[in-house]
Amino acid sequence: MAAPKLHQVSQLDNLNHADALIVIGPDFSQLPSSLAADFAAAQRIDQRVGQGAQLTICAAAPQQRLITVSTGPLDRDYDDVRRFYDAARQGIRVAMQAGATQPAIMLVAVPQHATYQHALALAAFGACQELYEPLEAREHFGDEVEPVTDITLVGEVDAAWLNAVEAGRRAGRDLCGTEPERMSPIKFAEYCQDIFAGTGVKVTVIDDRMQLEHEYPLLAAVGRASFNTPRQRPCVIRLEYTGSGEITDSLFMVGKAITYDTGGADLKTGGHMAGMSRDKGGAAGVAAFVKAVAELKPAHLKVVAEIGAARNSIGSDAFVADEIITGRSGVRVRIGNTDAEGRLVMADCLAHLREQALDAVNPSLYTVATLTGHAALSKGPYTALVPNGQAQSTGLVNELIQASELWGDPAELSVSRREDFDFVRGRTKADDLLSSNNGPSATTKRGHQFPMAFLAVVSGLDQHGRNSAKPLPYTHVDIAGSGVDTGDWQHGKPTSTPLLAFAGRFLS
Repeated sequence: MAAPKLHQVSQLDNLNHADALIVIGPDFSQLPSSLAADFAAAQRIDQRVGQGAQLTICAAAPQQRLITVSTGPLDRDYDDVRRFYDAARQGIRVAMQAGATQPAIMLVAVPQHATYQHALALAAFGACQELYEPLEAREHFGDEVEPVTDITLVGEVDAAWLNAVEAGRRAGRDLCGTEPERMSPIKFAEYCQDIFAGTGVKVTVIDDRMQLEHEYPLLAAVGRASFNTPRQRPCVIRLEYTGSGEITDSLFMVGKAITYDTGGADLKTGGHMAGMSRDKGGAAGVAAFVKAVAELKPAHLKVVAEIGAARNSIGSDAFVADEIITGRSGVRVRIGNTDAEGRLVMADCLAHLREQALDAVNPSLYTVATLTGHAALSKGPYTALVPNGQAQSTGLVNELIQASELWGDPAELSVSRREDFDFVRGRTKADDLLSSNNGPSATTKRGHQFPMAFLAVVSGLDQHGRNSAKPLPYTHVDIAGSGVDTGDWQHGKPTSTPLLAFAGRFLS
């Protein structure tokens, strides 16, 4: 499952092993003199050269292949570093079509602004995103389905760091994008065991029915109709890493891994099941971040992640709306809609991690999920961050947003409000909390904000706000709009978000 190996050189004359040169920038007036004459000659023949992504013959380029890719203007208010990410995808595609297997990437005319400080790194990540082929394709065709083996980056960049983070991104793509039989809950767990074997990450898989029903009762309810199908049994996958030095940050992360979302008894109809094997994108992003941690071995960091993996199968034992289920925290949850299952599989994991965070050094907690259509509708292709008061007052959520911008993994703030907590409060003395309303989130007011309130209350985190004796910063991360390219949940390539944002904040 190796990603293309990234290398770094400082000068163009060190490209002995490259077989193409991709040059990316807003214009090409600053091309090195060794390339400029052939580029100008090509422009005189073909006015398209320098406008899009074009291959030209250049004597000084590796194997005489010079590929120029224009980012377009970079001085407008709405331009950002993703222009280089997108341009690199175009350029690597041309290189691969031309037969190159070891291209190099160089940037020119990069704006001298902090926004673009990681432009070369983002170009590398963009190229790797374009080259990625699904796990099923690699297993069917073999390694030749991904012909590009090496990418050389010309400039100042930490190639070792990039390779480590890209290893995480690749694992995240596999976990999110692979079809529901190949990546069932147990197969998801096995994949995690494989990628963390021999690393500093401890992997624990909990799949015993009695233990799940006792310690993770809400997750067990979601997967109740799947217990008797061995390959679809629900499980909790626990990943633990502790750095070798003085710990300065403790991250507690929960990922949603619904390996196929049927909607349960509240069945998805009208063709809306297509793409629901990607409803494990949140857990994929969490595992991707932990993979990067395993590769980089940060001495200062402690990371504990729990992944709730389940399939909400339909059958005589399926859970239904109106049931009242007592969660790990003792909160009695009335089920409003079985298709709002993601918050349930995360709820008990979050309660468990909240218990552990109380004794940790500088703790922060996160839930990451492809949770609501409302987030995709209101934020488009961007991640929605819904923090509690402590995450806001400490500045942590703003630091995440800043890192997300610098690393081309942009997120936007959604503030939690009193209406969200009112929305999920129990309606009778028979229950304490309502999991959801019975309508689609996309047509529900504050449809991606109120689930954070549910998760805060069901986990007990509502008792650890900024005015409590033990405040705990908590941020809910909804990636329903950002988890796959172009928003195509059946065919788009998974993005492994929010890995880059978290890596930029905690690992750089």
